[in-house]
Amino acid sequence: MKRMINWQRIWDDDGKTFFYTPVRIIALILSYFYLLVVSIRNWLYDHKIFKETKLSCPVISVGNITVGGTGKTPCVIMLARMLQRNGFQPAVISRGYGGKSVQPVNILSDGHQILLDSETAGDEPFLMARALQGVPVITGAARKMTGQVAINQFGANVLICDDAMQHRQIFRDINLVLFDSGDLKRRKNVLPLGKLREPITQLKRADALLLTRVDEARPADQAVAELIGNRNIPVFLSIHQPKDMVREDGGEPIPLSVLAGKKICAFCGIARPDSFKKILTDSGAIIQAFDVFSDHHRFSAGELELIRGQFIKGGADYLLTTEKDAMRLHHHSWFLKEVFMVRIEIEIKPSIQAFEKFIMDKLEFSLKKG
Repeated sequence: MKRMINWQRIWDDDGKTFFYTPVRIIALILSYFYLLVVSIRNWLYDHKIFKETKLSCPVISVGNITVGGTGKTPCVIMLARMLQRNGFQPAVISRGYGGKSVQPVNILSDGHQILLDSETAGDEPFLMARALQGVPVITGAARKMTGQVAINQFGANVLICDDAMQHRQIFRDINLVLFDSGDLKRRKNVLPLGKLREPITQLKRADALLLTRVDEARPADQAVAELIGNRNIPVFLSIHQPKDMVREDGGEPIPLSVLAGKKICAFCGIARPDSFKKILTDSGAIIQAFDVFSDHHRFSAGELELIRGQFIKGGADYLLTTEKDAMRLHHHSWFLKEVFMVRIEIEIKPSIQAFEKFIMDKLEFSLKKG
């Protein structure tokens, strides 16, 4: 089976050793050029040479400064539901990474029905659209346009801009930055030598920091203090909480506790496969096979036949994947009907009240300010 190209070893080292392979030397040179381009671009925005467009309603950006999964998708879903509870009409605008559409505006969901598939719009926006009733989801690279459509066509009065830390074309009223707790010690170098999309110093643009997966890597106070430096911003903690597992064709959700002592086969194409594997291990499942593909991988019929074959041959009790991976299986209904997808939610610790108050207070200030 096709395996993920593994940059993780280089990123984990993050320039700590003096052992340089040809790949690392090339990565080091490229990282200098990348850093130069990113720094010039940020300087141009910081000095108002490149202008940010202010839309007619508040914008919440959910982003990160590292590559890989930090939990943006479950965070966007949590935020949208929070805004609905507080009387807002939110809409989600996303670039639609991984989607094939080249149109500037793609209405994935009008809040009531899904109008595009995951292959066209991208698996993460598709997952958001399925999870959010009453929340339009619109994709497109030009977020000024997608944001305006959300406001004019759907009456959105708050926009959640997905994966937008580096997208500076529109002004954001709340800049929420997610940072994986496991990366607190690996934050020196920018791409491709390290995992950083931009230098840590750019956290100066953040209004709040949300540390994710604190259940997997407990953040030390010193490491957090070093991360935020002298920036006076609130820091919230969160965990990725396994919710349940379901089949795509409906039916009652099943608690993950049923996996204890059961033989399973699992596969995924996500940025953090180790996190998914830990969920399965913690459930007490006996993992017979765990196949890892590249992030956003589009599965071929041949690959799925091989996965199904080892599931049947091994006599496993369950065939499992992530909810995001299941969004890319709709063209393989013959396979999807045999798979259980594991659903994950983000949970703010120790409670969500302080986080919700922060968001609502910032929105109230933005609306008063006009």
